[in-house]
Amino acid sequence: MSENSTSTGPETLNDRWCAAFNAGDITRLMTMYEEDAVIVPGPGADPVVGHQAIETALRGFVAMGGTLHFSPRHWLVTGDLALGSAAFVMDGGHDADGVPVGLHGVTAELVRRQTDGSWKYVIDHPFGGAG
Repeated sequence: MSENSTSTGPETLNDRWCAAFNAGDITRLMTMYEEDAVIVPGPGADPVVGHQAIETALRGFVAMGGTLHFSPRHWLVTGDLALGSAAFVMDGGHDADGVPVGLHGVTAELVRRQTDGSWKYVIDHPFGGAG
């Protein structure tokens, strides 16, 4: 089984994403997105598409240095697609000027099972779920 594989379903993707974020591991985070995935990089921000844009957005997020915590809400699976949602809190982060930044929200996520059995994000909207 590869690093991204899961025998239990897509729900472990959030745990792996959280662990990679907290470790500051951009390379590992990027393995969890399809090449042409879409992510909304911040509250009210326009979506960005593709690995290069996603990596840029994630670098800014990881640079805040906070610790992220996820609480799963639901996963609905049909075939090779799954719709998920998790509540999250990031504490201990700081902006470029050192001002504390705390983020929280509820995600809306669409993931797809890959040919190797792993799950990857197709659409990742960290602030797209209802609270």
